[in-house]
Order: sequence, then C-alpha cells, then structure tokens
Amino acid sequence: MREFDYRRAVDVSGALALLDADPDARFLGGGTNLVDLMKTGVERPARLVDVRELPLNGIESTDIGGLRIGATVTNSDLAAHPEVRSRYPALTQAVLAGASGQLRNMATVGGNLLQRTRCGYFADVSKPCNKRVPGSGCPAVEGEHHNHAILGASEHCVATHPSDMGVALTAFDAVVSYETADGPGELSLAEFYRPVGDTPHRETALPPGALITGVTLPPAPVAANSRYRKVRERASYAFAIGSIAAALDIEDGVVREVRLAFGAVASRPWRARTAERALTGAPANAETFAAAAAAELAAAKPLPHNGYKVTLMRNLVVAVLTELAEEAAR
Repeated sequence: MREFDYRRAVDVSGALALLDADPDARFLGGGTNLVDLMKTGVERPARLVDVRELPLNGIESTDIGGLRIGATVTNSDLAAHPEVRSRYPALTQAVLAGASGQLRNMATVGGNLLQRTRCGYFADVSKPCNKRVPGSGCPAVEGEHHNHAILGASEHCVATHPSDMGVALTAFDAVVSYETADGPGELSLAEFYRPVGDTPHRETALPPGALITGVTLPPAPVAANSRYRKVRERASYAFAIGSIAAALDIEDGVVREVRLAFGAVASRPWRARTAERALTGAPANAETFAAAAAAELAAAKPLPHNGYKVTLMRNLVVAVLTELAEEAAR
C-alpha cells in the first residue's frame, strides 16, 4: 500500500479545503470500499480526508413530507430508522441485504453511493480495465462476465454497480446534495450516475472535489407498499446477481402508480421506466406484470454467459409485484 497522509475534517469547508490542497486526496467515510481498493493498488491516494465526524449524520423529515438523510449516516442507522422502515420499507430491506452487520455499522450513505464495481478485472491491477486505465480495454467482454451487465453497457465496460441501497433510492427519485468550493449543488439519482458510454472511468456527474452532504427522498405515498428482493449465489453475504426495488398502488384492480428499479444488471441502478409506463392504468395481474417486464428487458444485450439474467429479472418483476398486489388487496 502506498504511504499516505491522514487528516480528520471537523467541518464541510475544512474537508473541501483539505481535498483541494492535494489532487491525489480522497474523502474517507467508513472505508469499507476505499480501503480494500487501496490494499489491492487500485486506489493510491496521497491523502485521506476523514469525514466521519462531520455534522451530517441526521435523518429528519422535510417540510413537504419527505426525508433528508445525512451523508455520514451509517447503513445500520439508516435501516433501523423508524421513518425509513414505515415510509420506505424497500430501502430498509435493501440496506439490510447489502452487507454484513459489521460492514453496515461502518459504511456510510455517501460512501455507499460512490462504491466502485466489484468486477474482478477492475480489482486486479495486472489486468487491463478501462475504468482504471482508459483505453486499455475490457477483458470481461470476452472473459468472465456471468454477473455483468445486460442493460446500458458498451464495448468499453460491461461491469455492474454493486449498491443495493442505490437501487431503492433510484426507485424513489432520491436527490443527492453536495458541496464544492464554489457552493452547493444537487443531482437527482437519475443524473448522478453517468451512462457508461466510452468513458467508463467517469462514473458520476459530481463536480471535481465535491463532497456529498446528504440524500433527500421526496414524499412518495406509494413507497409504503414497497419491497426489495435480491438474488445472490449464496445465502450469506454476497453481491446480487439480480435485484429489484418495487412499489405498487392499486385501485379497483388497476395499477394507479408503480415504481421499479433493477440492480446488478447495469453500470448504475436501472430505473425501469418502460415497464412503469406499461403498467400504469393496466390490470394488476401476473400477465400484465410479465408483459411489462418483457417490454423493459427488450433492450437487454446479454453476453454469452449472462443471458440468464433476462429470465431472472422477468421472474423477479412478476413475483414481487404479485406479492405487493396481494398485500394491497388485503
């Protein structure tokens, strides 16, 4: 591991100044991803700016009935918060599905959004990877890719985003707040992650040197009837091979409102807007759910060894929406 300087920030302006003073500096939250990447040589920061002590660890209701979540709130505290559990249950379920209890106690909301892909080629500095070294190639296209993207990928990168939390936040139209030396800004989660295109090393739309300060969930009554379902290759702690965050509102057997987001199928949490449009105003039954899933997945371009994800995601949509419909009918 490269020798590095460590500083602990006490306020946001101080954190920004410490990062600005060194172009090779990185913000440090819980360290559950960054430190691992430092050990393998993928990340080699000259300075770590610890932001865990910043006053960004609160969860509070907004004036219009949403929730404001501070960037340094731990995953454990987020999952356990009573307002999150009652108003956005899929978010609680996603966080609890995301890691071991020890990791959730350390990992932060801001850090979770910024975690890097778990692609084996990205983590191995002896291999080429366009995320690490732009223009070096993507060996996963012809190599090991059974858990890689089927939507929104390109010839330059077929890796997936690993966050469970981000999938639920995407379904609920979360907005990311940040600070820079030039002042504050906001990005909807739909804008936060960049399409992979030919620049997979540019993962987010955050300005250089930006510090995430929080995430705001707008009011969403439909979210009270929501669920997160994750499929993984073993029952214990593991990254998803496919996941879904879904919320459903039904009136007289017809879908009045629906939210759908997929995980582990693209370089970012995937909002299934085609399926949402197909479902809105349609009968709430398994046939309609399957047709909507098929419409969304028509854009899928699986590789030779990950085509199973198309069937997996279709079945997830049908199963989870059917469960939500049955609960809404009780």
